[in-house]
Amino acid sequence: MRTGMALLWGVALMLGGSLHAVAYSAWDALRDGRALLLLRHATAPGLGDPPGFVLDDCRTQRNLDERGRQEARRWGTLLRRQWIEQPRLYSSRWCRALDTAREMQLGVVQPLPPLDSFFEKAARAERQTRALCEAINALPRGAPLVLVSYQVNITALSGVYPASGEGLILALPLTVPARVLARIPPL
Repeated sequence: MRTGMALLWGVALMLGGSLHAVAYSAWDALRDGRALLLLRHATAPGLGDPPGFVLDDCRTQRNLDERGRQEARRWGTLLRRQWIEQPRLYSSRWCRALDTAREMQLGVVQPLPPLDSFFEKAARAERQTRALCEAINALPRGAPLVLVSYQVNITALSGVYPASGEGLILALPLTVPARVLARIPPL
């Protein structure tokens, strides 16, 4: 019995070590510009947007709550701890995504329409996902790249169904399906 438990414990340690190495490798790739971080916006209670939604008016949208703002700040802290202090930040034009990126306090956030939600326009998924890949792959390599988008966009790109505030480190060049280097749970 003890030999079996020792063997099981040894296998668990080996797996944990290799998983840890994968995470290190993914963070290195992000720092070096060989990967990007794609986040689902932080917690914003509800589903979709209310009737009468207007893109340029945050009062008409579903927005981050205090928990969501704190999650986004924790992402900023985590990125700084990973020596990612001034990434290129791109976000959907929706307020909850822009606010997630801004609350990280890592620099200027640039809106990027291919990151916009197609939750209510699923027919746009394939075309918009291709447009996102083209836009990202056209960017010069170098500084780390952080993107904020939505569950539907991330799932269409990667096949992963992320929780609010979850992040994926994806290999560059960006492909469909994206090559997932690591998943970082919500903070």
